[in-house]
Amino acid sequence: MAREDNRRDRRDRDETPEFADRLVAINRVSKTVKGGKRFGFAALVVVGDQKGRVGFGKGKAREVPEAIRKATEQAKRQMIRVPLREGRTLHHDQAGRHGAGKVVMRAAPQGTGIIAGGPMRAVFEMLGIQDVVAKSIGSQNPYNMIRATMNGLVGESSPRQVAQRRGKKVADILPRNDHDAPEAAEA
Repeated sequence: MAREDNRRDRRDRDETPEFADRLVAINRVSKTVKGGKRFGFAALVVVGDQKGRVGFGKGKAREVPEAIRKATEQAKRQMIRVPLREGRTLHHDQAGRHGAGKVVMRAAPQGTGIIAGGPMRAVFEMLGIQDVVAKSIGSQNPYNMIRATMNGLVGESSPRQVAQRRGKKVADILPRNDHDAPEAAEA
């Protein structure tokens, strides 16, 4: 009986929509065969929890819904965690590349919004970033743009991670505010 309950719990947990997904591109391909043409579809999907986790996947099938389902499953398996500053932007500027696709991502002040093109915008929205300035240089292919964006996001690190790697404290890593020092000296 316990085994059946575990299966039911797992199924319920899988069906809860904890992830949002965004369809980025659908490509229709045709194969000419003896009787005519056979059409197939390739889908590119970005999935994220909008709290710092994001992944992308591609799926191919004869029907569009099946291709989207396959892409979504692959995206959920390939998710990465990205540290965010204040839960809204990147900690530092970052560049990423994949093939001929190059992207530059910059942290932005509050209220800037997402300034990025097509596939990059989908990644940032699913990641939960609210303020970022990004530029795509080179390839306009959505697959390469997303892979380059993910490549850059993998290299993103928080001050806590840097401090831990160097064996220091977070306060030693972050720049000091010189404006606060004179006030403390006067008091």
